[in-house]
Amino acid sequence: MTMDMVAARAKAGKATVYRRWSSKAELVRNALAWMNRNHLELESLPDTGTLREDLLVLLKPQSIAEEERKFRVLAGLGSFLQHPEFADAGTAGIFEPWVVVNRELMNRAVVRGEIPAHADIEMACQVITSMASFRGLIQRKPFDKPFFTALIDGILLPALKNPQTAPNIMDR
Repeated sequence: MTMDMVAARAKAGKATVYRRWSSKAELVRNALAWMNRNHLELESLPDTGTLREDLLVLLKPQSIAEEERKFRVLAGLGSFLQHPEFADAGTAGIFEPWVVVNRELMNRAVVRGEIPAHADIEMACQVITSMASFRGLIQRKPFDKPFFTALIDGILLPALKNPQTAPNIMDR
């Protein structure tokens, strides 16, 4: 992918593309965030009264065509993300919106007393994004509601409701 290719595809001049995005990394980050916008409504997060239901409401059904398109984009980014200058932009565009939303929902659950204040919310957010990545990129399967429900019920909620008191291993 080059900025020339982006300009040609957009039927715009290269200078126009650079006025909007100062770098390829910025363009990729914005494109990935735009893809996530179809799935996340950051302005109206669910508030069902339970963390489980809030998380499940986040996952919206997608059309098969949209799911396949997302897989193609993510697969294409595989080699792109090997370059350090693009890796941070790419991963931030793909995962950061989800982490922000999941963190907010989990913090609400702490306030409600549903999970303890010392629950490892950051680890739980990493588990969700890691499993979504593995499911889509490695297994080439959708991160669908049955899979997500099993992840929530079997791993996330038990870990959040019964956190260890040992130091967070991610801090080491």
